[in-house]
Amino acid sequence: MKMKDRVEKLEEQRRRNEGMGGPERIERQHAKGKLTARERLKRLFDENTFEEMGLLAGAEGNLPEEEDPGKPSPADGVITGVGEIDGRPVAAAIYDFTVFGGSIGTVGERKVARLRDIALKNRIPMVWLVDSAGARLEAGGEVDPRRLASFADTGYLFREQVVMSGVVPQVAAMVGPGAAGTAYIPALADFVPMVKGTSSIAIGGPYLVESVVGEKVTEEELGGSKVHNELSGVADAEYPDDAACLTAIREYLSFFPSNCEEKPPRRQSSDPFDRRDEELLKVVPDSQRQAFDMHKVILSLVDDRKFFPLKPRFARNIITGLARIDGWPVGIVANNSMFLGGILDVNASDKAARFINLCDAFNIPLVFLQDVPGFMVGTKVEQQGIIRHGAKMMYAVASATVPKLTVVVRKGYGAGYYVMNGRAFEPDLLIAWPGAEIGVMGPEGMVSIAARKLLQGAESPEAAEAMKKELAEGLRQHIRIERTAAMAMVDDVVDPRDTRRLLARALKRTANKKVERPFRRREISPV
Repeated sequence: MKMKDRVEKLEEQRRRNEGMGGPERIERQHAKGKLTARERLKRLFDENTFEEMGLLAGAEGNLPEEEDPGKPSPADGVITGVGEIDGRPVAAAIYDFTVFGGSIGTVGERKVARLRDIALKNRIPMVWLVDSAGARLEAGGEVDPRRLASFADTGYLFREQVVMSGVVPQVAAMVGPGAAGTAYIPALADFVPMVKGTSSIAIGGPYLVESVVGEKVTEEELGGSKVHNELSGVADAEYPDDAACLTAIREYLSFFPSNCEEKPPRRQSSDPFDRRDEELLKVVPDSQRQAFDMHKVILSLVDDRKFFPLKPRFARNIITGLARIDGWPVGIVANNSMFLGGILDVNASDKAARFINLCDAFNIPLVFLQDVPGFMVGTKVEQQGIIRHGAKMMYAVASATVPKLTVVVRKGYGAGYYVMNGRAFEPDLLIAWPGAEIGVMGPEGMVSIAARKLLQGAESPEAAEAMKKELAEGLRQHIRIERTAAMAMVDDVVDPRDTRRLLARALKRTANKKVERPFRRREISPV
């Protein structure tokens, strides 16, 4: 056979594999409101930058002529390669549901293993687009005994993800199901967006759940996007369709460096760094007990009023997300009194700790906006382990060596003040707004404890309440921010309208911050 003939045959095979599972399966994918794997690829990467690896792969290493015509296996159900996002290289594994339900086959996993190695060695981000039935058990419609016997030589995927953690950014976008093995890919990734109505994550699918525990449940009820965005906290965001999800991945990566040894990319901003927002004079209520939406503060401080929230519907008493201030990427941790009064509970502690660790791993400065009454108390949270969960957040803040900037917007009470990067936790800037308070707890709480017997001896409940109020006002004078500033325990008390300028200046001067820690083999973090 002449070279020209060989090349023509090669091109024919490439076109065949690029056709995925064929027109009928592609139509089924579209009927579900989903893009195909190759359509997703085109939307994710800069135009004409993706270089595919392993296009000619097939299940069990079969050649096209050796396959069952009714069960083609183009690329063995997963597209792998490297492209560019905003001009920077990114590796991607894109599972193709039109081929064996996107299940993980031996050859397909060999391709992804090579890709993980390339991403780690070249220090570039890794993205998974998961639309997969999980591990492949069938071959030709029957359970393949060879797959069962070879299970002992699996699991490399997850160990290698752990090795990559904190070295390069990892994104696992759920654009379809992710069951069993593919459920742990998002569990170990940094950013997990999900598509509403078409994506799910579960250790075992509905059939397995029914056979093991006798529970009849739909895929959506078991592990749909609502479950993981509102209840479990596994996911970071929910999007209406594939296109919005892929756009979000591009935006998320724009805040991050390609690896942990680089600084995050700064963007030129047309938003003046010293812009003063008059609305900041109105956002905080006069009463310490009245709730307000901290998102209004965040949007007033960041560039172009743009905020990229993470886990916005999980543990809503604390806000976490990414933004820019004077072009500098920052991670924002803020209390939100609109939910549970902003008090810290088990889920809020876990959410904040995870986010702080993420930012610290990739050199993204942290901005803390305090309005925290402390940690939740009571038998329920003690049984849930509030102490060890709160310790996670404390550990994360204390360990973080990136620039850490703290604004006491209204109050910082008790250990809540500590974990929101109080003075002892090495803030590079610690400022407060007029009217703020810092203390072991709120004045009313202190009175309830310290003057308990006195209050019990009051003539009537009304008299007790009046006495409590009077004593609390007396104590309040000692936790006023003016008193704290007089003792030089904050850097300054500032006009709220100057906060953006002060944060921008602090980000500039801390750009080369370096902190030395004592040698240790590894940390022993709370669980």
